[in-house]
Amino acid sequence: MFEALSSKLNGVFDRLRRRGALSEADVNEALREVRVALLEADVALPVVKDLTTKVRERAVGVEVLKSVSPAQQVIKIVNDALVEALGGGEGDSGARGLDLNAPSPVPILMVGLQGSGKTTTSGKIALRLKNREKKKVLLASLDVHRPAAQLQLETLAKQVGVASLPIVAGETPLQIAARAMDLGRRELFDVVVLDTAGRLAIDEALMDEVAQVKAATRPHETLLVVDAMTGQDAVNTARAFQDKVGVSGIVMTRIDGDARGGAALSMRAVTGAPIKLLGAGEKLDALEDFHPDRIAGRILGMGDIVSLVERAAETIDQAEAEKMAARMQKGQFNLEDYANQLKQIGKMGSLSGILGMLPGIGKMKQQIEGANLDQTILKRQAAIIGSMTPKERRAPDIIKASRKRRIAAGSGATVQEVNRLLKQFDEMSAMMKRMNKLGQKGLMRGGLGALLPKGMNLPGGRKPF
Repeated sequence: MFEALSSKLNGVFDRLRRRGALSEADVNEALREVRVALLEADVALPVVKDLTTKVRERAVGVEVLKSVSPAQQVIKIVNDALVEALGGGEGDSGARGLDLNAPSPVPILMVGLQGSGKTTTSGKIALRLKNREKKKVLLASLDVHRPAAQLQLETLAKQVGVASLPIVAGETPLQIAARAMDLGRRELFDVVVLDTAGRLAIDEALMDEVAQVKAATRPHETLLVVDAMTGQDAVNTARAFQDKVGVSGIVMTRIDGDARGGAALSMRAVTGAPIKLLGAGEKLDALEDFHPDRIAGRILGMGDIVSLVERAAETIDQAEAEKMAARMQKGQFNLEDYANQLKQIGKMGSLSGILGMLPGIGKMKQQIEGANLDQTILKRQAAIIGSMTPKERRAPDIIKASRKRRIAAGSGATVQEVNRLLKQFDEMSAMMKRMNKLGQKGLMRGGLGALLPKGMNLPGGRKPF
């Protein structure tokens, strides 16, 4: 989401680094470029003014201009200002998450416009609470306006393995909400998620309905779901709901799209409500906590290793990973293991999303794109391996011309793609053997170089070790 903004800001900081010593004029010139980059990213004008004013006040001091690395000091000041704008503070990671500190059943009211992903987000939150918090969750649809809205939530409840409120035709949203809370109390549910109706635009009828439901249920959390792709309209929607109804937090959906990111930077400053969760895809497990410091790190090209490790810990099968590591150490790595690796990587999300969490990866973006490291490559390689016999997967050396033609035909690939996969596997196997000989030191010095696409250097033009 922040790709364009990140690229422009890093261009500004690269020019600052080349200057060495900085003057006040250098800082002012850089801030003008930062201001333009933020405005082009659709950040609200008051937020841009406030952010650049804070940076200027802190960056033109003697301790910055006379420091050993003034450019790095300016970058840190911009980072701190971004964290503040996103809702974080000094000594605070900014991670909010859902507040469930209330007597059970805890009501969570979902509000927003139609098409923002409100119903899907309700299902994602239910899955998250069930798996992470071990909560007993009840989903209830209060949307009596959109055709099949209640059936959609019922289907989502079955997919995530939680209960849904039985549908009774002819009930009003207030009656449905009252029945949901009554069922939640009687059957000892921990959380009741109330999915309200949306409209194509904000109107009085929508606001009155939401306000009545809120007054009747007294939700502990009122979450506004907004689509990041709508830019400043998302901010206007958030402001309207905050003024008319009052929200405790915001969930931004479709952050994996090509939105310019300005809405996220503007939301907290304009509404006063924190962004609590981010929807990063269509899958029901594609929901992550919002961390202002980590998002600021991504914007400034510093990566987000912590989130990457957390995602890996959630998706990678620990027992399977240990088993595979043991096989690698013994030199028994085969195509079945390679296929399992591809499957584990696929669970973590898109490759572009994974690589975007690595520090300095923005400068390598063109090289990465040239290496065709996308999700379709992983799927095609998995299909090719799936077309092989168990014997071929365990002993790839037996795959000759006739077998290659059969595998290509069975997977919808070409013989050249089969050859390419086998070559990559051979290179990876050779690298595993080298690392086993070199030990841990060899893993750091030789392994990274082998993993990078041919001819690719590390950020700054350095060779891989």
